[in-house]
Amino acid sequence: MDCIFCRIAKEDSRADIVFFDKDVIVFTDINPKAPVHLLVVPKEHIQSIAHLEASHADIVAKLIYTAKSVAEKMGLSGYQLVFNVGRDGGQVVDHLHLHLLGGWKESDD
Repeated sequence: MDCIFCRIAKEDSRADIVFFDKDVIVFTDINPKAPVHLLVVPKEHIQSIAHLEASHADIVAKLIYTAKSVAEKMGLSGYQLVFNVGRDGGQVVDHLHLHLLGGWKESDD
């Protein structure tokens, strides 16, 4: 298996890393859809939400909590959290990841 997110987690491939710990890594998306577009990725290879098992409950909670914590540290007052599932759902990399999108500013118009 040749997974780019696994290589990034093992530091075998480069990424603009924002946060990491023993379970999770957060880095900027190379194809951003928002002023701030980060990927929150478990270091353990899980293909997608469709492949989750009950034993993965803690890591999914940690992904969401990590996204919240990173958003707060970045001063994002609002943001979106998105899981894409499967090719038909827009998932491009077959490794579970949570998109953190934000940084839009409210217009004064």
